[in-house]
Amino acid sequence: MRHPPRSVLSAFAGTVALVAGALLPVVTAQGATPACTVEYSVTGRWDAGFQSAVKITNNATPVSSWKLTFDLANGQKVTQGWSAKWSQSGTTVTAANESWNGSLGTGASVSAGFIASASGPNAVPTTFKLNGTTCNADTQPTPTPTAPPTTDPPGTGDGPPALHVSGNKLLDAGGKTRRLLGVNRSGGEFMCVQGRGIWDGPVDDAAVQTIADWNVDTVRIPLNEECWLGLSNINSAYGGANYVNAVKDLVARVEAHGMTPIVELHWTYGQYTGNSAGCPDVHASCQKPMPDMQYTPSFWASVANAFKNDQAVVFDLFNEPYPDRATSTTTQAWQCWRDGGTCPGIGYEVAGMQDLVDSVRATGARNVVLAGGLAYSNDLSQWLTYKPADPTGNLAAAYHVYNFNSCANESCWNSTLAPVAAQVPLVAGEIGENTCSHGFVDQVMKWFDDRGLSYLGWTWNTWDCSTGPSLISAYDGTPTAYGTGLRDHLRALHGQAPTRPDDRS
Repeated sequence: MRHPPRSVLSAFAGTVALVAGALLPVVTAQGATPACTVEYSVTGRWDAGFQSAVKITNNATPVSSWKLTFDLANGQKVTQGWSAKWSQSGTTVTAANESWNGSLGTGASVSAGFIASASGPNAVPTTFKLNGTTCNADTQPTPTPTAPPTTDPPGTGDGPPALHVSGNKLLDAGGKTRRLLGVNRSGGEFMCVQGRGIWDGPVDDAAVQTIADWNVDTVRIPLNEECWLGLSNINSAYGGANYVNAVKDLVARVEAHGMTPIVELHWTYGQYTGNSAGCPDVHASCQKPMPDMQYTPSFWASVANAFKNDQAVVFDLFNEPYPDRATSTTTQAWQCWRDGGTCPGIGYEVAGMQDLVDSVRATGARNVVLAGGLAYSNDLSQWLTYKPADPTGNLAAAYHVYNFNSCANESCWNSTLAPVAAQVPLVAGEIGENTCSHGFVDQVMKWFDDRGLSYLGWTWNTWDCSTGPSLISAYDGTPTAYGTGLRDHLRALHGQAPTRPDDRS
């Protein structure tokens, strides 16, 4: 989409039974309350590792900072974490609070998570200490377990699942089908290149929780390749390591609230002044028809290395290709889309979708990868014919649709999308309507719901509706009329009744 102008399986001392993906009750004596409780769950597994979540509850006096320690056995090593500063010395793992979640009042809880490598049995930690005090322990009589909790709705439980493709479905590590339903959080693609910051509006923990409150389970995060790579034209305060760390932090916050992050390449390098050019600038300051060979493969290699140990993160290769606006024929456009190289009408060397898949897979990353089609990802008519080869089989199709697009009705969806969705997972990475109403997206969501497909609304930003579809009018989650349609629909999918028109939650 174009943009406005600059303008735990619980742990306790003693024997623990491992139930993959399940959360067991903390065991304490009847009538006794330990100084702190820790719930530990394994939320995803694969051959060489696993993903876990911890929920810490402070039952003692309030603290302004916290540090959790526990031991991992059998050579397990933490490789990445979120919502805490994670480190490991020998077998001992330490999770220390971030600047934004250090305060824990009496009865207050905080959740965090991590990815670890594993080469032996996936043993579960048995002892946890919070600021040196042993949790889940007391000196009372034989404990009696409480009932297991019910499944949490999106955004309230453990971290998101590790995903993989099986046929035309997205599955978690337990084999359960997953849909990606949520919103876009724009800003990371344009603020940095315009010298105005990294994010457009707040992305702290409270802001991410507000997104989750809509029963969102996925957040798509558009990025800028020059900012990630820290090229010389980008203010160093907003590029390179500062930008990369900001993206990692946002991904971690999204995951901490149980939502799947999609990291997506939006704006790229390369001068294009042909048909439908968004800008004459060689720099990544607008949407280009195709990614460039000079920087984009390096961008994706770097991003893949950053997140390859976390298969909950999905990669969206390129926002909205439109080589069809530059080439003379549709065949040329699709060939350019897949193979890159020298493409008619585009003055820079193009990185095709196959180049980008290859860049990601060369790092060892097995994350699910999305590839959008022609016409700003609105045309998937020959996607299957030109589908890039993926040795991991974790490739899905991306589609964008707005009320003003060519393929914006059931007839087109039935003829061009249904055949794709029959063979690979289909994700509508952007849906919206420029009237800021929701009659059109209601139709889109129904068509996708009927087929068990995924979709995300554009966008969780407080822009004037006249400049593009905006889901909210304030970052407290106050919806526009368009946003109300998406919010109430997502809540209804999880059995939550629509709220009153004046309800801003």
